[in-house]
Amino acid sequence: MSLCEIIRLDGYIQSTYLVVYPDKLLLLDGCCRPDVPMVLNYIQETLQRPVTDLKVVVVTHMHPDHAGGANKLRRSTGCCIVSANKPNQWYAGIGGQLMHLVDTSLAHYVAKRQGRLPKNLWYPAHLHPDITVNDGDSVPEFDDWQVLETPGHTDRDLSLFHRPSRQVYTADLIIKLHHKFVAPFPIYDPKAYISSLQKVKDLNPSNVMMAHGRELVIDAATFDMLIVEAPKHRRTVMDTIRHKLLWWRTKESEMG
Repeated sequence: MSLCEIIRLDGYIQSTYLVVYPDKLLLLDGCCRPDVPMVLNYIQETLQRPVTDLKVVVVTHMHPDHAGGANKLRRSTGCCIVSANKPNQWYAGIGGQLMHLVDTSLAHYVAKRQGRLPKNLWYPAHLHPDITVNDGDSVPEFDDWQVLETPGHTDRDLSLFHRPSRQVYTADLIIKLHHKFVAPFPIYDPKAYISSLQKVKDLNPSNVMMAHGRELVIDAATFDMLIVEAPKHRRTVMDTIRHKLLWWRTKESEMG
């Protein structure tokens, strides 16, 4: 397998990692919709390569900053979209459509907090990948990258482990903001989330690449801290809304 270089690109609200080989390119996540011109420009202008060298885009999960640019990249480059092997769409049904709108709104909120100018973040709620993968599979066309199922943030999160260098891209599994580690939001399954942290720790990675927090060497003690401090209860937007409604109903009952 040819040696590769992993390049971090500063996206609209997240870091995106482009893996550069002499004859092909791999994008470790589907980025935001407004990141697509930046990615294509980097390939053409900085690397002096045709955009068709982008062979695979992995979508680690369906949030706007990880799936938002995937379809546009496929149309522009002919790349394959690779994602988790799940029978159902993440944003399925009426509830899923509502969650898609909420997640897109949250991405706009994050952009505003980061001082970004407003941009169009709309993307299809349903993803139709060219190839699906399971835990332990190699990324298609890139045998030096191993797929890890690391759910918890959603039910289908993927991490990507580069076997030769022992570097791992963990998407939103681990987040570091303002010099502090924080758990992602939402937490769909707390037990699965803790198991996913343990799975990455057990790899003893040389470097952890985060979508929010860049690259960092994380030692075993820090992983243990993340596991101990991980949320023990489910935390989603809909859970928060239900909790608030229950709280208000309790208050109204007490006042009545």
